[in-house]
Amino acid sequence: MKRITVFEKGKSDGGKTLLIKDTDTNFNKLLERICIKLKIESNPNVTLYTKFDGEIDDLSLIRDDDVLYALNKTNKIEEPKQESTQEDDLKHCKCCKYNTINTNWIKLNVGGKYFTTTRSTLCEREPNSMLARMFNSQLKASELDSTGSYLIDRSPTYFEIILNYLRNGVIIYNNKTQDDLNGILIECKYYNIETMIPQIEELIYKNNEQQLLNEQINKNEPTNIVLTRYDVIKTLINTSYITELRFQGVHLTGANLSKLDLRNINFKYSILTHCIFNGANLSFCCFERADLSNSNLENVQLLGVKALCANFENCNLKNSNFEDPTGIRANLEGCNLKNAILEGSNMGGVNLRVATLKRANLKNCDLRSAVLAGADLEWCDLSGSDLQEANLRGANLKNAAFELMLTPLHMSQTIR
Repeated sequence: MKRITVFEKGKSDGGKTLLIKDTDTNFNKLLERICIKLKIESNPNVTLYTKFDGEIDDLSLIRDDDVLYALNKTNKIEEPKQESTQEDDLKHCKCCKYNTINTNWIKLNVGGKYFTTTRSTLCEREPNSMLARMFNSQLKASELDSTGSYLIDRSPTYFEIILNYLRNGVIIYNNKTQDDLNGILIECKYYNIETMIPQIEELIYKNNEQQLLNEQINKNEPTNIVLTRYDVIKTLINTSYITELRFQGVHLTGANLSKLDLRNINFKYSILTHCIFNGANLSFCCFERADLSNSNLENVQLLGVKALCANFENCNLKNSNFEDPTGIRANLEGCNLKNAILEGSNMGGVNLRVATLKRANLKNCDLRSAVLAGADLEWCDLSGSDLQEANLRGANLKNAAFELMLTPLHMSQTIR
């Protein structure tokens, strides 16, 4: 037994449900039953259709729960009248040269420049935009020029960027000046491109920050703008390898700069507290008077680094390498290494003159030929370190630990 629902073709209400027994074999009798149910005049012109307008002429073609439509071909179905649009007038005008226009393709005249695009491009990505509403008949379309193009009195320069965004979902523009970004933002708001507006606003904000940063760097002034790993990588990519890169006075608190090649960069006066430099190459960088307190510099390359009076308090410099094979010595004169962890570091020849190393961990360090004259080594743990030919004259060695040293200290190394 099968159950079907039948409507009169062209109507969406007044349907009737019928049962077809497995023993029913006469298709004409079924048509008669349908005509009685729907109150349609029964005659040879009654035809049964599926919802896809496929004609049914045999009982075996009917499935359980089918929705079917009956039509008496002697009765005409009145199509609802639609108001003609300007585009329809063009298509049906026999004397008009635009009567073959393809409704999916649209030609726009924006500020005197022509653009060709599709209706789906203008409507799908931003359905609430002014353009989508214009070409979904929610708003009245603009007037046509002599070529049949829709007239829009706006800037063609910025419209091209907006049209490319509607096509690809990506903002593409050549110039990065503040005026260009402001112009794009104004046009985005005019066309109501909702997803593009916050992206342009973010670009404007970053551009403002970068301009302010450049001004402060050029004036050798410290800046309070906090940069991120992204900002540093972007700067590295956009700078030639032969150009001196200056991050003088920048604020990078908490930035993750691990495993980056940062050689030869000027970080003078920078704020680098709580930064992560694990595995980075900082060789020949300038950290003069920079603040790196509480930063993590484990397994970092620091060949020939210049860190005069820098602050490394509470830093983790475990297993770092300061010794340059070419003989250029790392200079940490007068720097603050209080409570720093330097265990296992290669510090051959490093200049730590008058540096503060109070309670620093220097276990198993290579300090051959290092200059520690006048340094504060109170409570410093130098167990297992190699201090061969190191200069400790005038150093404060109060409560310093020298257990299991590879070579014993010579008197000449400590006496002025």
